[in-house]
Amino acid sequence: MLIDVMTILSRIFGKILKLPPAETRKILVERDLKVPMPDGVELLADHYYPRGDSKLPTVLVRSPYGRRIFFGLLYGRFFAERGFQALIQSCRGTFGSGGQFYPFFNEHDDGIATIEWIKKRDWFSGELVTNGPSYLGYAQWTVGRDAGSILKAMATQVCTSDFGYVHYPGGSFSLHGGLSWTTMTATMKGSSLRRNISDKKLIPALNHLPLQDAVELAIGKVVPHWQDWLEHTNPEDEYWKQTDFRKTLTELSVPINMVGGWYDIFLPWQLRDYAILRKAGHQPFLTIGPWKHDDMAVMITGVREAIPWFHAHLSGDFSELREEPVRLFIMGTNEWRNFLDWPPSGTLLQHWHLQPNNGLSPEVPTESEPDHYRYDPSDPTPAVGGSILGPNSGSKKNNDLESRADVLVYTSAKLEQNLEVIGPIQAELYVRSNLDYTDFFARLCDVNSSGKSINICDGILRLMPGKFKQEFNKYIKIIINLWPTAYCFLRKHRIRLQVSSGAHPRFVRNFGTGEPLATATKLLIAEQTVYHDSIHPSAIILPVMS
Repeated sequence: MLIDVMTILSRIFGKILKLPPAETRKILVERDLKVPMPDGVELLADHYYPRGDSKLPTVLVRSPYGRRIFFGLLYGRFFAERGFQALIQSCRGTFGSGGQFYPFFNEHDDGIATIEWIKKRDWFSGELVTNGPSYLGYAQWTVGRDAGSILKAMATQVCTSDFGYVHYPGGSFSLHGGLSWTTMTATMKGSSLRRNISDKKLIPALNHLPLQDAVELAIGKVVPHWQDWLEHTNPEDEYWKQTDFRKTLTELSVPINMVGGWYDIFLPWQLRDYAILRKAGHQPFLTIGPWKHDDMAVMITGVREAIPWFHAHLSGDFSELREEPVRLFIMGTNEWRNFLDWPPSGTLLQHWHLQPNNGLSPEVPTESEPDHYRYDPSDPTPAVGGSILGPNSGSKKNNDLESRADVLVYTSAKLEQNLEVIGPIQAELYVRSNLDYTDFFARLCDVNSSGKSINICDGILRLMPGKFKQEFNKYIKIIINLWPTAYCFLRKHRIRLQVSSGAHPRFVRNFGTGEPLATATKLLIAEQTVYHDSIHPSAIILPVMS
């Protein structure tokens, strides 16, 4: 007797992942369906549906990462077993689909053409929903407004409607994320996603100058979009505006479920999308866990939440959904809690000021001399953990990093009681540099009773002439937006703020010269100063739950 391996895997993993019970295990798959685009290119798709019952709502998943094995199980079979049919399509230029894969620019037109094709299938019930994380989530945002009334619900995870600011957070280029993703997508092979170049092998390319040659150095071929990313350094320029779908969010009428992670690369901009939707009168559901971008728990949670979300908005029965729309994992105490909105009400902004002798306190500092450090881009301050793609991401021990001469550290006394921080975080610093072109990086850490320092959230800001009203070699006030968080600093722990000028290779090192990012090769040393006195009250601003 022939054993259906996928059925066995579905039973096992469905139970492990705590998915809703399957309605049937008899699933059929039509593979390599050809979906024509207006320009003549054909995109391939796999269609999953229960035997004998094809007139069910359709889940559309559009992906550049393949359609088979893991993706087929997670986004095809799991949904087809639970009251849906699913169409998983490979984006243009990936896994057998025609054309060239050029990120972001084709997803709207290709997505709308695919929806028009679905509408003409005899198996289409007239009800469409969309699902998927990361690029798969972006593909949803591109069609959300223009899909028409057949689109009944969306479920997006760890993604944003706009990629310009993701590539240039705080004005600095996301070097590791951009290079690792570009080389991965340019070397994908087989029937499903497989990472073909390790972080270790990327190191020479990440350190290479000029940056325009980094991709070719890593994989031996030129990738067209890499040069374009390096040349368009302003997230608001016309190049990135063509891929920006923030403007469509206010016109959406479809209910949206969002899943994010505290260490996800997209989190600040995902929450910006949430805020735009709320301002427009929508109420998305939002779940944020202690996850990094490629955490398997993100995809599992996405499917686990999408199934009841879709059923509720297709049937009108919302009894299986939670009452409060926002669900957050509070790190530190490691508990889930529900709220009515993001950011939650009931927070008070506390300024924890930098003090003399590397202190940190709510008290306004007294008169004191500023602190100094030297940033040398030929020996850049390294990235340790944080919101980065790959194995170095998430919460990591920071003590070795904090011992470097190019990292300033400010630490509070031991807390007398728990301090719960939930919401956006900012660092307000009074600084000076001998260079017009430089970066400042701020990181919030928790120091436990044994002295171990772990990173909670961080952010970077790139300084350049015209961006700030700055007299040469004079101090300026800057505000660095750190990643939002939900964290409880426990009693007897300490709060710590790091100040430095980079996190290489997560963010591209600032060369100090102002030369074009793609072609720069010269490196200048920056002499940095951070002030902390009554006239220059530098601080980390924490939204503390009252």
